[in-house]
Amino acid sequence: MQESGEPMPTKEQDFGEWYNETVDKAQLCDKRYPIKGMNVWTPYGWKIMSQIDSFLRREMEATEHDEVCFPLLIPESEFKKEKDHIKGFDEEVYWVTHAGLNPLDIRLVLRPTSETAMYPMFSLWVRSHQDLPLKVFQIVNTFRYETKQTRAFMRVREIHFFESHTCHADREDAERQIAEDVEIVDAVCHDLCLPYSLLIRTDWDKFPGAYYTVGIDTIMPNGRTLQIGSAHYYSTNFSIPYNITYETESGEHVNVHQTTLGMTERLLGAVIGVHADDTGLKLPPAIAPQQVVIIPIFKKDNAELVTDVCRKVAAELKRGGIRVKVDERNDRPGSKFFDWEIKGVPLRFEIGGKDIENNVVTFARRDNGQKGTLGMDSLVSGTKLILDQISADMLAAAKERQNGFIDELTTMDGLDSIADGRIVKICWCGNPECGHKFEDKYDIKILGTPFKPENITGKCIVCGKEGSKPAYAARTL
Repeated sequence: MQESGEPMPTKEQDFGEWYNETVDKAQLCDKRYPIKGMNVWTPYGWKIMSQIDSFLRREMEATEHDEVCFPLLIPESEFKKEKDHIKGFDEEVYWVTHAGLNPLDIRLVLRPTSETAMYPMFSLWVRSHQDLPLKVFQIVNTFRYETKQTRAFMRVREIHFFESHTCHADREDAERQIAEDVEIVDAVCHDLCLPYSLLIRTDWDKFPGAYYTVGIDTIMPNGRTLQIGSAHYYSTNFSIPYNITYETESGEHVNVHQTTLGMTERLLGAVIGVHADDTGLKLPPAIAPQQVVIIPIFKKDNAELVTDVCRKVAAELKRGGIRVKVDERNDRPGSKFFDWEIKGVPLRFEIGGKDIENNVVTFARRDNGQKGTLGMDSLVSGTKLILDQISADMLAAAKERQNGFIDELTTMDGLDSIADGRIVKICWCGNPECGHKFEDKYDIKILGTPFKPENITGKCIVCGKEGSKPAYAARTL
C-alpha cells in the first residue's frame, strides 16, 4: 500500500501496484488476515462476488445441473488414485496430519479441486445408462499453496471456486457438454462485459489428468493474460482409476467419459483489471450492488422536498427491479460523488430543486462520464436503457483495447525478443519440440490453439512445416 501522501501510481505506470491500491480503496477485501493469501471478503466485495455466483447458478439451472456440496477434506488414499492428477498438485496442497494430538492413520488433503472427492461417490451414484448424463456443480473454497506473490482475487491461497462435473456415456456426448460449457462462459462473461479467448492448452500445460484443456483467458492492461477459467475433457482418465462405470442396454459395463468446467474469483479480479481506472472501479451494471446512486442536491429551504422526491424515485426504481441507494449522509455532494466513483456505481442521479421543477433527474455515467437528463415520467424504462447502453459500451471498449494487444508473427528471423505486454499469433506445427524452442527463446508461454477453428494455415514459425495451425503466445499474470 502507498505511504500516506504518496501519489497512487496510475494504471499505465504500474499495473500491479495500481491494482492493489484500487482493491484497497474500493474496500473489496481485507488483506490483513494473519495468513498470507487468505483474505477476508468485505461486505461490498462479497456482494459483487455473490452476484457473479448468481449468474453461474442461473446458467447451471438452465442447463439442468444440480448443485451439491462435498466435504472439504479428501483422504490421501483417494487423492493418489490418479497419478497425473496428484503429480500436478503435489507441491500445492495443504495436508491435515493430526486430529487433536493424535496422528491420523491416513493424511487428509484440503481440496485443491474436487475430482478426487467427488469421483468415489460418482462410482456409487452411476449404475445404469439411465443415470447419465450426471451433471452437478458446487461453489466452494479450494486451497492451494500459492508460492508466487499473492494478489487479491488473482493469486490467493484460499480460492472462491465454481466447478461443474459431468459424466457421459461416450466421448460424443462429453464433447457436447464442452460446447455447452462454452455457451455458459459466453453468457457469464457477457454479464461481466469481459472479452475472452478459448484456447486448447498445450499437452505440457493442460490440467493434470485431462485429455485436453480449454483455457479461458482475458488480457490485462499490461498486456499479460489472466486465466479466468477452464473446461476439461477427461475421457476415461478418471473413471478408470475411480471405477465409474455404467451398464449399457446390452448389459456391458463401460467407463463413463467426464468433463469439468471451473471458474474462480479471478472473474472479479478480471473485472477490476479490465474496467477500473485511476479513480476507482467501473462495475458492469449486472454485478453492481447498487446500479444507481441518488444524490440529493438541496438548499436549506428545500431539503425536505428534495429528500422526499429522491426517496420516491428510489422506490419507483426498486419496484422496477433496479438496485438503487439514496445517499443521505451529511456530507458535501462532491465528496459523495467521489466515494461512489471509487465504488464503481454505474449510474449517478442528482436531484435538486430545478430538476424537480423540470420533472427530470440529472444523470452521470461512471463508464464514460457522459451526463444528461432523464424524464421522471419514464424513470424505470429510461434507466434500464441507459444501463443496457453502459453494458454494451463497456464490452465494446474492452474488446477494442484487447484487440490492440495482439500482433501477428510470421518469422523468428532477426527477432531477438518479443516486447513485454504483447500477445503474438503464430503458426505452429503442434510438435512439442518446436513449442518448447519458441517458449525458451522468447521467455513466453504458448497459450494454445483456438478452440473455435480459425481458417488460417501457414508455415510453422520454428521448423517451417507447411499447413501449420494458428496458436497464441503471451506472458501471463
